[in-house]
Amino acid sequence: MAYPKKLWQGSEFLAATFAGYGVTHVFYIESVLRQTLIELERRNIRRIMTHSEKAAAYMADGYARASRRAGVCMAQSVGAANLASGMQEAYLAKSPVIAITGKKPSMYRYRHAYQEVDHWPLFEPVSKFNTSIEHASELPQAIRQLFREAVTGTPGPVHIDMPNHQAGIIERGDIASDLIIEKSFSRIPPFRPIPDPAAVKAAVDLIYKAERPLLVAGGGAVMSDAGAEITKLAERLNIPLATSVDGKGIMLENHPLSLGIMGGYGRACTNAIAAEADLVVFIGCSACDQTTKNWTLPSQETPVIQIDINPAELGRNYPNAVSVLGDAKAAAAAMAATLQAPHPNAAWTRKAAQALAEWRKSLIPARADSGSPIKVERLCQIIQDELPEDGILVSDTGFAAIWTASHIDLTKPRQRYIRAAGGSLGWAYPASLGVKCGAPDQPVVCFTGDGGFWYHVAEIETAVRYGIPTVTVVNNNRGLGMCRKQIHEMYGNAEGNRDEMYQFRAASFAQLAETMGAVGITVIEEKDLAPALGDAIRGGKPAVVEVITDITGDPQLY
Repeated sequence: MAYPKKLWQGSEFLAATFAGYGVTHVFYIESVLRQTLIELERRNIRRIMTHSEKAAAYMADGYARASRRAGVCMAQSVGAANLASGMQEAYLAKSPVIAITGKKPSMYRYRHAYQEVDHWPLFEPVSKFNTSIEHASELPQAIRQLFREAVTGTPGPVHIDMPNHQAGIIERGDIASDLIIEKSFSRIPPFRPIPDPAAVKAAVDLIYKAERPLLVAGGGAVMSDAGAEITKLAERLNIPLATSVDGKGIMLENHPLSLGIMGGYGRACTNAIAAEADLVVFIGCSACDQTTKNWTLPSQETPVIQIDINPAELGRNYPNAVSVLGDAKAAAAAMAATLQAPHPNAAWTRKAAQALAEWRKSLIPARADSGSPIKVERLCQIIQDELPEDGILVSDTGFAAIWTASHIDLTKPRQRYIRAAGGSLGWAYPASLGVKCGAPDQPVVCFTGDGGFWYHVAEIETAVRYGIPTVTVVNNNRGLGMCRKQIHEMYGNAEGNRDEMYQFRAASFAQLAETMGAVGITVIEEKDLAPALGDAIRGGKPAVVEVITDITGDPQLY
C-alpha cells in the first residue's frame, strides 16, 4: 500500500510506518526518538517506558511472539550495549524484534566521544540483519527492509543505528517520499511456501517403510500456527508426536498421540521413545542440542526427515534422508492429504502411549501432596487446573522451564506456552508484560523462581503504571534450585559452605508488589494455593503470587 508522496519529517514518517505495519506498542528507555514518541501517541501506539534496556528488549520479544508481529524496542547511544544483551533471547528464539539505537554522528568517531562505543559489533551476533543510516533520506528503504528481514524465512531480530545519541538527526530530517506499507511483511509468516510434491511423496513413503516413526514439532511450527495440520497428520498416520520446548502445545497435551517434551528439559518417557524410533520427522524444529540431548536423540544413524522454511536448516544438525522445503503448516497439510491409510505398526503407538501413562502415574503422589512446604509438583498441578482456556503461560529458564514444559499440560486449543528460548534467567517477567501487550484479550500467567524474579523486579512498577494485568507465580524457595542440585553434586561429601553459592535471604515479593501498587499474595499452605491463583487471574490487575516451596524439588527425577 502506497500513500501519496509528500514532504515528511523523519519522526512523522517513522511513526506513520509503525502504524501502517500494525505496531501497537513500543518499548524503550528514555531518552531516544522523543519527537517520534510524541507522534506515536497521536497514532494511538502505546509507549512503554521500562526500567532497563534489557527489559525493553525482553518485552518486545514477548510482544512479537504473542502477536506474531514485529516488536519494537529503542534506546539511546549509551544504552545500546544493554539493549544488545537483551537481544540474545530474541535471536535464539527466532523472534521478530526491531531494535533502534541512537549513535553519535560520524564526525565524533575515534575522538573519545562521551557515552559512545561502536554499536554495530555489539548487535552483529544477535541480529539477523544489522544496519545503520546517516541521513533521513535513507529511512524509507531501511525501515521497510527491517520489517521484511524480521518476519521472512526464519524470523529474527534486526537492528538499526541512527545519529545522534537520541537519533534526533533522523527525526528532524526531511523525507520526500511515498509512505509505502508492505502489508505482507506485517505478520509471521508473510508467505507460506508450498513444498515440492516429490519431496512430500518421498517423506510419506519413508514414514510408511519405518517401523517406529516419531514426529517432532518445534518452535517454527508454532510460529506457523500449524497445530491443526500437524495434529491431523499425526492422527491420519496414527503415530506419536513429541515436541521441543518451544513447540509445546502444538498438539493438545491430553491428546492420545501426544508425548510432550523431549530432550534435556523433557520427560524421561518421551526420551526413551525417541531413542527407540527408527525414523524421526522434524517439523519446524532446529533439532538443537537441548531438544536432542546433544544430538543423541535420535542417534546420528537414525534416518531423519526435516521440514523447514529455510533451506540452510535442512541437514544442519542431522543428515536428512528426505528434506522438505516449505512452511510447516503447508507441508503438514500436503503430507496429510496424500495419506491413504494409517501407519501399519499400531503396536508402536500403543507402546508410546503406555510409556507416557506410566510416567504420569509416577507423578500422582507428588501432584496430590498437600503437605508443607508446598511441593512444586503440586504447584504445577494447580497452575494447570487454574490456567484459563485461552491462557498464555510464560516461563523462565532452568528448573522453571522444566517444571512448566514437562509438568504442566496445555489441554485447551487456545492455550499457549512461551519460554526463555535462549536460557536468560530473569527473562520471563518482563517478557510476560510484552506478551500481554501483544495479546491483550488473553490471560497471561508468568512462572518464575525467586532467582529469576530478582533480575527485573522493578518492572512491577511498569506493569502498574501502564495497567498491564499479568499474574506472576514466583516459586520462592530462597535460592537457585537448579544450581543447588549441581553444586551439591560437585561438593559430594566434601566440607564447605555450599549454601552461599545458591541461597538468598528471605524476602517478601508480595509485600514488594503491594508497595508498588500491584496485588501481592503469599501462599504458604497448599489449601490456599488454588483460591489465591484463581482470584489473581480473575482480578484483572497486575498480581504477584509468591508460593513458598521446597528447594529440594527436582523436575529431572521424572
